[in-house]
Amino acid sequence: MTDWDRIRVLWPDHLGLARGKYLPARLAHKGTSHCVTVFGLGYDRSMAPAPGAYLLDGLPDTQISFDTADIRQGWDDDATGVVIGDLSMQGEALPESPREALRRAVADWEALGYTPKVGIELEAYVFSGGLGNPRPYETPRSMVYGTGVGSDPAGVITKLVRTAEASGIAMESVNAEYDEGQFELTLEYGDAMWAADNAFLFRLLARETVLTATDAAGRPLGLDLTFLGKPFPGVSGTGVHVNFSLVDARDHNAMSDSEGAHGMSDLARGCMAGLIEHHLGMTALAAPTVNAYRRLRHGDLNGYWANWGVEHRCAGNRVPRGAGSHMRIESRIGDGAANVHTLVATVLQAARLGVVDGLDCPDPMTTDGFDEINTDIHCAHSLSAALDDMEADEALCEAVGSELCANFVFNKRAEWDRYTAGAGDEAVDDWDAVSGTEPLSQWELKQYLPYH
Repeated sequence: MTDWDRIRVLWPDHLGLARGKYLPARLAHKGTSHCVTVFGLGYDRSMAPAPGAYLLDGLPDTQISFDTADIRQGWDDDATGVVIGDLSMQGEALPESPREALRRAVADWEALGYTPKVGIELEAYVFSGGLGNPRPYETPRSMVYGTGVGSDPAGVITKLVRTAEASGIAMESVNAEYDEGQFELTLEYGDAMWAADNAFLFRLLARETVLTATDAAGRPLGLDLTFLGKPFPGVSGTGVHVNFSLVDARDHNAMSDSEGAHGMSDLARGCMAGLIEHHLGMTALAAPTVNAYRRLRHGDLNGYWANWGVEHRCAGNRVPRGAGSHMRIESRIGDGAANVHTLVATVLQAARLGVVDGLDCPDPMTTDGFDEINTDIHCAHSLSAALDDMEADEALCEAVGSELCANFVFNKRAEWDRYTAGAGDEAVDDWDAVSGTEPLSQWELKQYLPYH
């Protein structure tokens, strides 16, 4: 369809939120502009003089442009198209832009002769009770890998998947996840920017579709959806798993080698070495909220450990057994609230550094991953400590983008300060020192749940 009367122009900010404007279709080709000081905003609308936010320099505009050929069918209604824009100032790409960071990561790999391919697995909870008293969607007949009405009695997941497909967002698979009300939503594999753009749009579409869902009589269902890493204590968290491979000039998977150990080429082993070497530096960028560190704990089947395994879900990184031409690495560190463009850029750059620096890949974990671990290196236990690790990894910050990383650290330090002041006695600065079943603070609910 091309007879839209308005275009919803969106772009990912430093928090991974979808900022944008509606433009009349007749004017959309001109692009638009926004105040660049959005890059100094917190979730509570507080402004900080973060690098690149120009708060103390007059709050100027950043320009948003896009190719009209990229406009796709939106989900607001049939007459609305949607597109993701690029940010610039004075004719130059805005270096703080997460999408620009991913574009640089792709270009850096292409300079080495490879094209990154990415597949993104998302997890989410459907919930009721509103933002102030969230409760998981009541699905007592749900089970792990469940499908059908037992897992989704109101049909909201079916509706959002069909809405996504109508907007050109290709799904690979959908199923109930581990806990009641939790779902896994896997998107199709493809070029890195295409995959990240689809995930960015899908997360917004999913929340809006479930929030506005009605029953057969047109009455609101009163449901919502969240990708927040740990919205409910005592049950599974939600993550973003980034699967990637590298294609050479002959369109062959360069990470596959039938003669290599576990079917991995030297290139794949170099990538794995980089992910492990930069695991600590990656953590804040992959888990960018206070809430995320409720999830990144020992034994919770996530990216906590700086290691890897073959078909091992306790490892921080995973490769399939016998993958052949489908060899890939699955990075499991990403939190559900991660900025997806920044996360993919970070994974690709950490992997690239392992290759260009000639790092040696350690042996895979073959122990159980619960009581016996093959490393003592793991993620930090708070956002504050993760930011320390990030700043210490100068090579990774330079690769991801020094301007983006400086903006990120400044904003996240301010977010941490607001948390410790606002949560008071509920604030936790070391999630390894508590049970992990503590209820979410009102600060977390107010700051994160409306947006993630």
